[in-house]
Amino acid sequence: MAETRSNLDYSIPEQVDRLRASPRLFDNDLLDKLSRVHWSTPLFVYAPVVALLAWVSVRSLGPAAALAAAAGGYLIWTLTEYFGHRFPFHYKHPSTFGRRIHFLVHGVHHDHPNDPLRLVMPVLLSGPIMLIALGVVTLLFGLPLGYAVLTGFMIGYLAYDMVHYYTHHATPTTKLGQTLRRLHLMHHFRDPTRGFGVAAPWWDYVFGTAHQKQRRREAAE
Repeated sequence: MAETRSNLDYSIPEQVDRLRASPRLFDNDLLDKLSRVHWSTPLFVYAPVVALLAWVSVRSLGPAAALAAAAGGYLIWTLTEYFGHRFPFHYKHPSTFGRRIHFLVHGVHHDHPNDPLRLVMPVLLSGPIMLIALGVVTLLFGLPLGYAVLTGFMIGYLAYDMVHYYTHHATPTTKLGQTLRRLHLMHHFRDPTRGFGVAAPWWDYVFGTAHQKQRRREAAE
């Protein structure tokens, strides 16, 4: 059990200000360029796919059934977001290759949290995730129901990427925005063992990983 915990990387960068721009990840110029993503890229890539899937779903299932299935797909994404962030993203394999993969997938973001080009998933990572999701929903739900489920799943993913960028590079004016930003930055800079839900923080309360409120110590104990 101790060894498993030692492979979960919960380090906090010591010098945040110098970590705005992250280093090259690949020697190949094209691969390195593809690893740096403008925040709007997922919208341009996946919003048309979501629109097409939604259209096919409504035509095949009807509005009510399509909406219910999409809601289920969104719920599936939020669990994927939570557990993916909590375990695979923070697992550092003891091998050199494993540490390299960990750094590529998530470690670079914790070491360089303010790099604006490494805050949303590159298509190199999100594309395979969506293809796997298509295969899983097809197997579990069949088609065309799977199309509606995938619609909600992809909407959840886009919400995650947009909220993630927002929490790092926006100045929220609403209570919701301020809460999301506060919780995520606490994950980075106060307690990385908590706050794994970025756009779906409620799962942290369900699974006991919500940030604990810091209470002022009373003068007389």
